[in-house]
Amino acid sequence: MDDGGLDTGFDAHLHADGVQFADDDARLLRAVDEEGSLNRAADALGRSYSRAHQRLTELEESFGPLVARQRGGSGGGGSQLTDEARELLARFERVRTEFTGTAEVEETVLSGRIVDRDGELATIETDAGRVRALVPSRASGVSNSKVQLSVRADAVTLHAPDDAPPESATSARNRFSGTVSVLEEGQAVARVVVTLDGDSETVNGERDGQSSLAALVTKSSVEKLDLHVGSKVVASFKATATRATAQED
Repeated sequence: MDDGGLDTGFDAHLHADGVQFADDDARLLRAVDEEGSLNRAADALGRSYSRAHQRLTELEESFGPLVARQRGGSGGGGSQLTDEARELLARFERVRTEFTGTAEVEETVLSGRIVDRDGELATIETDAGRVRALVPSRASGVSNSKVQLSVRADAVTLHAPDDAPPESATSARNRFSGTVSVLEEGQAVARVVVTLDGDSETVNGERDGQSSLAALVTKSSVEKLDLHVGSKVVASFKATATRATAQED
């Protein structure tokens, strides 16, 4: 996920200084705790030591000291987690617990028609604007076919308008500007509803009011983006994060 949001369905993330802490990182720290050394932890996870060491270094540069290493001695040396690492794991678990309980039920549904197609991907004209999405095989190649798109809140990333990466720099090609209309904060995760600007016309050349998009972000992202009702944001999500179903006319 880009800094400031949650994405890639069902994964909880933490961020610090542009570095993301996710499930794979939590597994690495737990393996160090169980195995007593980074080398044995890497073996247990089927990773190379150099790769595990490099990742740990990246994490420690952003999150602080995570593993205390002891060299040689009668016990043969080893590694153990720092208090900072245990707190990070506890915080990650709190985020994941709250996040999964919310993410399972929150989706944005958009209806539209296929206007273009490139292999398994199609361009769908919706009231919110054009969306790139995966479409079902029975709708493939059918111009103007009706489809319904579902976008999970955990797949949406929010950016400050001035900090949104250019389209060429990200795989999240679906990008919409809007205004935060709802902000509900939990202990670790916040639910955000963005009312989209809605300046794109529908396939019939008519506008059909404003659409909204739900997103889940961490509390740290709320603070970093200074989110509040009325904030201007850019919401983005990948084409592969959408689920499409064909509709009968």
